[in-house]
Amino acid sequence: MNKVELLGYYGSDLVHAQSAWTSTSRDINEEKKARVGKLLEMLASDGHHTPFEKSSLHFLVTVDQATHIHLIKHRIGVSVNGESARYKELKEDKTYIPEDWNSEWAGRLIVFTENANHLYHKALEELTPILGRKRAKESARFFKTFNSQITMDVMFNWRSFYHFQQLRNSEHAQLEVRQLAQDMLELVKNIDGNPFKLTIEAFKL
Repeated sequence: MNKVELLGYYGSDLVHAQSAWTSTSRDINEEKKARVGKLLEMLASDGHHTPFEKSSLHFLVTVDQATHIHLIKHRIGVSVNGESARYKELKEDKTYIPEDWNSEWAGRLIVFTENANHLYHKALEELTPILGRKRAKESARFFKTFNSQITMDVMFNWRSFYHFQQLRNSEHAQLEVRQLAQDMLELVKNIDGNPFKLTIEAFKL
């Protein structure tokens, strides 16, 4: 199955509010703290999203290639770095099998993937003396199937995280990337102290 872990974060509702208040005064008192929720609601609803770029959310994900593509397509302000079969041999054959498939088709995909992984390693071994290690690695990966998993380091600012949630935490998104978006959101909602509670409410997530 695909996995996601929250490595860390920076920022909070107050950081977003203070960024917005920079144009007037960043000084904080109890009266201004009480207005943070209303301010964030106004910023979110009116499209004034620049202050939300001042926070960051850092995840480690292990996902299938299709979800990898969804992560890097149409992204705004998202930093992504991941395993590369061009630079190393993927010795750990991580594989995603759809959980909603019946046992017959899941079994067929498992067999197909195992055969492809065998060919990947065999091609790498036998093509290395012919092509050199670098070219053998980058071309043997053509045997890797679309359900092969890679591990990626992904960082959003809050504005880009909201964009990702709009795009991928949707009934129109593919099941796997939708589940990833939902899992990411749950991890953020469950950070100790709930530092982004008012921001989450402002964006109605």
